[in-house]
Amino acid sequence: MALALGLVLATIFAVRAYDAWRSPPLKLWHTEVPHELDADEIDAADWTHWLAAEDAVIAETRARVTDKLPAEDQLLANRYFSGSPMNAGRFTSDWNRSFVLLPDGEPRGAVVLLHGLTDSPYSLRHIAVRYREQGFAAIAIRLPGHGTVPAALTRTRDEDWRAATRLAVRTARKLAKTGPIHIVGYSNGGALALQYALDSLEDDKLVKADRLILISPMIGITAFARFAGVLGWPSVFPAFAKSAWLDVLPEYNPFKYNSFPVNAARQSSQLARDVREQLARLAAEDRLAKLPPILTFQSVLDSTVLTNAVVDSLYAQLPRNGSELVLFDRNRNAEVSSLIRPANADLAATLLPAPPRQYGVTWVTNSSDPLREEARTVAAGETSVTTQLLEVGYPAGMFSLSHVALPFPPADSLYGSEPAETQEFGVHLGTVEARGERGSLVVSVDTLMRASSNPFFDYLLARIDAGITR
Repeated sequence: MALALGLVLATIFAVRAYDAWRSPPLKLWHTEVPHELDADEIDAADWTHWLAAEDAVIAETRARVTDKLPAEDQLLANRYFSGSPMNAGRFTSDWNRSFVLLPDGEPRGAVVLLHGLTDSPYSLRHIAVRYREQGFAAIAIRLPGHGTVPAALTRTRDEDWRAATRLAVRTARKLAKTGPIHIVGYSNGGALALQYALDSLEDDKLVKADRLILISPMIGITAFARFAGVLGWPSVFPAFAKSAWLDVLPEYNPFKYNSFPVNAARQSSQLARDVREQLARLAAEDRLAKLPPILTFQSVLDSTVLTNAVVDSLYAQLPRNGSELVLFDRNRNAEVSSLIRPANADLAATLLPAPPRQYGVTWVTNSSDPLREEARTVAAGETSVTTQLLEVGYPAGMFSLSHVALPFPPADSLYGSEPAETQEFGVHLGTVEARGERGSLVVSVDTLMRASSNPFFDYLLARIDAGITR
């Protein structure tokens, strides 16, 4: 057994060393790690201290990366080149930074917005604006390791993200001294939002949230991520430093990393595992009764997180507290329906337990009108279906939503399929239709094919609005 284990480990080491040898060379944004506050420092900080530290991190990144780029990296498609139209330093607002939106008059509540892994506060700005319009203070924090360079994620720990979440909620309570506290979490931020709510059940010192909004929450991810740390072992030798990265890619997106380090996979996997274990433990101890209602939006086809984990690990544990799961079905009218993998063909029939359930479920799916989809809802404790015909349908050529599409409207200037905003970020990624020779672009065709905005975003906002009004 020892010999077999040794052979397995040696094989992994050799394969990863070979992959590192043939992968693209590391750039400054892969090697220069800015100095972030750690969890203990964040717990001791207030919002003003946090923003000052963030300014220092941004300035350090500019000095160590942007100002030192060699000539071969001074490209228009490189977000770290000061002359690039994608460089955030050229924008009126740098949405890589933490921000606060205040309503006119005294806030009647506050919302904390937590973005996803490799992402930035940009991803939840549309929802933040809606909350402000409804009289809420909106606090979107840049989670440690984000908004600067992907190298920052080689050192960040999930404890740092959890501390940043606590800081944001403390700030929310100060801005809205009375009124409800909501937490919106997207992807990895969804796991952080849920973990904070669970922690608050066990720690009376934490401010209690009154409502959770989860968008594509990272409750479960592939088993591969759990063992991703093994893939980074060869990086202890300088010659194989590239093995600390799962992806080394060009950085053309102004508000999201494309390169992905092994440590980021390890930390997100640990966070998701901790959340599942904490949920199961508190459910077994019958301590979830005070968990706030949760409204979750999830695409049934999601290559980043496991949709079934949202059902089996989260919603199966919930008390009957007004929670609801909104699922966006695939477009069954798409011309490529015959090419859908059998396992993805009819998730509506296999994903959920039969009603009645402790939580409500809404399926956004095809209707008899090819231009309009419908929302089919089964309320908690019920078996009957109520149907709402929506004003929009799937655009031609779109066979499903994706993990990255849900929080962005079609009008989003960067990711939208029909950008209508005046802000210019150097590229409209949501409108690129890649037809040409492969290998010609700095971005992969697979990335361009992925849905990047949500045609049902207005419906998503309406569902969030209903909870704000209540």
